[in-house]
Amino acid sequence: MAGVWHDGDAQIWGLEMHRTCYAFGLAADGTAVRHLYWGPALPRAALTGLAASGRGGISPWERRISGGQAQPDEYVPWGGLRYDEPSLKVEYADGTRALEWRFAAHRVTHHGSRAVLELDLADPAYGLLVTLHYQIYDGFDVLERWATIANPGPGGPVLIRQAHSANWWLPAGPRWRLRYLHGGWGAETQLTQTGLNYGKHVLESRSGTTSHHLNPWFTLDPDGAAAEDTGPVWSGALAWSGSWKLVCEVTPSGRLHACGGWNDFDWTHQLAPGGELVLPPFAGLHTTGGFGAASREWHAWQQAHVLGHGERTGAGRPRWAGGLARPAVADGADGADGAAGAEGGRPATEPALRPVLYNSWEATSFAVSADGQARLAELAAKLGIECFVVDDGWFTGRQHDHAGLGDWTPDPAKFPHGLDPLIERVAALGMRFGLWAEPEMVNPDSDLYRAHPDWVYHFANRARTEHRNQLVLNLARPDVAEWVFRTLDGLLSRHGIRFVKWDMNRPFSEPGWPAEAGEADGNPERIWAEHVRNLYAILDGLRAAHPGVEFESCSGGGGRVDLGILGRVDQVWTSDNTDAWDRVRIQEGFSQVYPPQVMMNWVTDSPNWLTGRRLPLSFRFHVAMAGGLGIGGDLLGWSSDELAEAATLIASYKEIRPVIQRGHLYRVASLDSDPLGAWQYLARDGSEVVLLGWWGPDQCGTRLFRPRLAGLDSSASYLDPVTGQAYLGASLMDVGLDLGQTADFGSTLVRLRRC
Repeated sequence: MAGVWHDGDAQIWGLEMHRTCYAFGLAADGTAVRHLYWGPALPRAALTGLAASGRGGISPWERRISGGQAQPDEYVPWGGLRYDEPSLKVEYADGTRALEWRFAAHRVTHHGSRAVLELDLADPAYGLLVTLHYQIYDGFDVLERWATIANPGPGGPVLIRQAHSANWWLPAGPRWRLRYLHGGWGAETQLTQTGLNYGKHVLESRSGTTSHHLNPWFTLDPDGAAAEDTGPVWSGALAWSGSWKLVCEVTPSGRLHACGGWNDFDWTHQLAPGGELVLPPFAGLHTTGGFGAASREWHAWQQAHVLGHGERTGAGRPRWAGGLARPAVADGADGADGAAGAEGGRPATEPALRPVLYNSWEATSFAVSADGQARLAELAAKLGIECFVVDDGWFTGRQHDHAGLGDWTPDPAKFPHGLDPLIERVAALGMRFGLWAEPEMVNPDSDLYRAHPDWVYHFANRARTEHRNQLVLNLARPDVAEWVFRTLDGLLSRHGIRFVKWDMNRPFSEPGWPAEAGEADGNPERIWAEHVRNLYAILDGLRAAHPGVEFESCSGGGGRVDLGILGRVDQVWTSDNTDAWDRVRIQEGFSQVYPPQVMMNWVTDSPNWLTGRRLPLSFRFHVAMAGGLGIGGDLLGWSSDELAEAATLIASYKEIRPVIQRGHLYRVASLDSDPLGAWQYLARDGSEVVLLGWWGPDQCGTRLFRPRLAGLDSSASYLDPVTGQAYLGASLMDVGLDLGQTADFGSTLVRLRRC
């Protein structure tokens, strides 16, 4: 069970998780909170001893500038002899820019399977109150942290210049290695690594969204020797879908800390008297089982406590939302009680299995018509598709990407009788109906823009930069946020839409709000936070009003994938690049932190529209089966043999889908180091194994490679129902499994059942 304890004499707090613990303590004079420990479980007496012996290990000069102690600040206020990356930097109304605080109070509360510790720190001169929040979960080693900043008011308004959600201190280590995800459009979530030395390594997005270029996740290992299945690993992930910043800093004394939250570039927040600012959650975990164990912990925790759970911290409900935001969950009713960790059980209520879907974009582009979509739906239903999605091109004025965004009504030329006849036909074929939308965007050539040109981000006397011929709506404005909600709510209320692909095809530019800038107390820079907070409130409100509708996050591919958006959607679009060979590496990076269940993959035509690469249909399917399966090709151009093969492969996927989407993932081979890539999925009860393998061009002299399976019962037998061959668990794990890779760009699907 997750537990929180407090030693009142030593003024130490500890959080006990599944296999790990975390501890911090109060300085003797009550003016600082010192980090003590984060790692494998330790007895409480040992943690108390850390506080008592915390003066060694750094030079006398370093001790002087760190308050006389070896233990660093748990949450770093800017002020005094502190020169680390600060957690919080403020400016008071009289020009004072240094923080001084004292411990005020602490609280421990329990919410079903969650325990929350809150620590209040107050600035006695100005009254500013900072609350540090720590949330842990039964059966997991994930610690979720965030901070709340409140201004009771006696000192007037407070300007917040930098505010991080959390600051993570790591143990001493000789050669810390940082692993993170980078990329670009069509090449998202590429895994890379670098050694850390003295100074700072900054990962960030300034684009207004999570971004294609970097993702707010990292792992750190202390000697650069951790591997997929061995070694100590610390990992963190930020739950925020806007501009963000993570900083990894090695201090002059050799200590490493990782901190982050909202990006302070072009951002300040004026906190008025009586105001409160809640920062986004920043989750962290530790494991001694290598990168694979860290991934499985992230996956299991998200399935139990993130996917579909919406707002978990009360963070940032915007003023305009009122009753539109999703209702708060009562204590103990969050569907997560009884979770038993990454290798154990799950909550009684969990996210539904992702349906096999068809998306019409690559088949029709903007040439959408009721009859054409109906013909595609007929073929999709014969393949066993469960959700039929009409993509871009269905609404008024949308003949190309130059016009129409913002005018979300069915085009009467394409749908003379509206959407309902097509929706009814799709339902009669046994499928759910889905629709694409890009609610945060507008084309200048649209009725919406002509009526409200002030609704987009812009600066006075500056050009409005278009990308994909579109501009970004100022969702920070209450009237714009209200319009977006009402527009989507009306669409879902009028039609039997059961799936929404929510797209966002461009980053911010000219992030101005002239009307706000013209006010005496205006703060136009708050758009960076308010846009995302209002987006969250809209999604929470739509899910509450339409509980049967599922949502997919898309941002020109994988540009909006993070823990924040995953609380509001059911799946994410991984990349616009549907080339299966490229997707192997994209999906390997994605799986480092995000579960296969939310990773949407399409089987599209060959040659691929982006790369021109030709790949076998079975290869394209086997790569797409690694997560949520979709079809995006032009079915009208597929041969009868291809359609028959696709139907067989879809039926096979449905059989293995519970293991793929809910089982434990082991990356047993990687194209970065091995001649093939292979993912093994193990059913929760260990009764079934699914192995997907992919390899590229055959190279002369390549040696036989057998991926070794993991997590099996060494004494049990595992039967391949196709070949009838049985394997001993020990043999599969120690010797491996021959996948028989012989052809260029070959692939395989192997199923094993424990006897």
